[in-house]
Amino acid sequence: MTARDIVIGLDIGTTSTIGLAARMPDEVLAVASMPVDLVSRHAGWAEEDPLQWWENAKSILRELTSNIDAQRIAGICVTGMLPAVVLLDAEKNVLRPSIQQSDGRCGREVEELRRELDEDAFLRRTGNGINQQLVAAKLRWIARHEPEIFARIATVFGSYDYINMRLCGVRAAEQNWALEAGFTDLAEGAIADDLVALAGVPRQAVPQRSVSHEIIGHVNAEAAAQTGLAEGTPVMGGAADHIVSALGAGIVKPGDVLLKFGGAGDIVVASDRALPDHRLYLDYHLVPGLYAPNGCMVASGSALNWMTTLIAHNEAGSRPHASMDELAAAVPAGSDGLVCLPYFLGEKTPIHDPLARGSFVGFSLNHGRGHVWRALLEAVAYGFKHHIEVLNGIGYAPTRFFASDGGTKSRLWMQIMADVLGQPVQLLNNHYGSSLGAAFVAAFGTRLVDDWSGLATLSPHGDRIEPSSAAHAAYESGYLKYRGLYTQLRPWFQEHNG
Repeated sequence: MTARDIVIGLDIGTTSTIGLAARMPDEVLAVASMPVDLVSRHAGWAEEDPLQWWENAKSILRELTSNIDAQRIAGICVTGMLPAVVLLDAEKNVLRPSIQQSDGRCGREVEELRRELDEDAFLRRTGNGINQQLVAAKLRWIARHEPEIFARIATVFGSYDYINMRLCGVRAAEQNWALEAGFTDLAEGAIADDLVALAGVPRQAVPQRSVSHEIIGHVNAEAAAQTGLAEGTPVMGGAADHIVSALGAGIVKPGDVLLKFGGAGDIVVASDRALPDHRLYLDYHLVPGLYAPNGCMVASGSALNWMTTLIAHNEAGSRPHASMDELAAAVPAGSDGLVCLPYFLGEKTPIHDPLARGSFVGFSLNHGRGHVWRALLEAVAYGFKHHIEVLNGIGYAPTRFFASDGGTKSRLWMQIMADVLGQPVQLLNNHYGSSLGAAFVAAFGTRLVDDWSGLATLSPHGDRIEPSSAAHAAYESGYLKYRGLYTQLRPWFQEHNG
């Protein structure tokens, strides 16, 4: 009998689709990826094509299974961005491009919901505040601007829910998608009819709620022929990308914090208590009994990528980020008074201000490209520190800090992060991120492993970055300037970007 000791994690990311095959307990066998097109047809819009996700998934799975006996695959778990909104008609056809989590079109609808509801009561009940993350706000926008589409909606769910349906034919909405969507009653742990009604769609349009590590179905014959997976391979409920990234980083004890340096800047803390706060989001941790309060800064690595097109175009080779780091390393902590606000796409947590904008203040003729680059690195670090202050104020008591994703390749950025916090930052020895965490969920769900802490064998720790007391002192002053700058510029943002 063929041993089933391989699992697959598939990440439906904002900029790429990534698949990973791992042999348990400790061997990554193969990784494959394909790019994804993010489309912004109007200012503030962010959309993607679910059919492209599925085409990518098929290609990646065929590549992963080309050198693996598909009968040895114990299960697959799909992860993705949260909460993307995918709409299907009664025949399960995609009705329009997905509305992504970073989309900011529904400000009017958010204000409508605030007028209709007791915001504090909504927060206590659902765990999340009234903001542009809510799926009800996005669906109200569809009803107002695309009524012919709205009238045909038969299914509303997320990115990885859609891929799961293509794999096994089962409609399900994973628990954290349903929670951040604003459809879940936190105390009941169930999707509530009256919360779905706020979106104006039939109750049956939101599918049954699934738990990340439960088996919701099995790969059907059609998907098997298209992907190379064996028919009957178990399919897990799926998971939010930032939550499986936290799992992949070993964030399994209350007080552990993940700083995720991707295109966006995510921060996730493990907690044994749910303490809803309008400044943050609340999710379930994958470890039963724990929660994962979290925040998201819209522009982190994406702001650096944009900046390289402006100031690094003369750098030789294909490593403009590293070249800019070299220039910034010669600049002292605090960038000689240059302060940046990294709100280039507006901002989510903790300020929830879609009208905020990226800003540099304090320019002088002595500043060069290294100053600009360092000020941007410092701004993202300040943003993480702002979240840490909020977490402490709520009562989550963050204690240990881990860093993951592509930004951790910049040793300068990681040193700045440790210096701003005045705390050590633990790096990881791999950059597989969400796809690795998803593979481990598949292993747990199929009982290849029985302990959530076992992921450490696939995700060992790397270097530990120690803070400099002198730099920390400089950054305490810089952080106060950073916080004060937004307060001073907010009226201007409201007046000129409304």
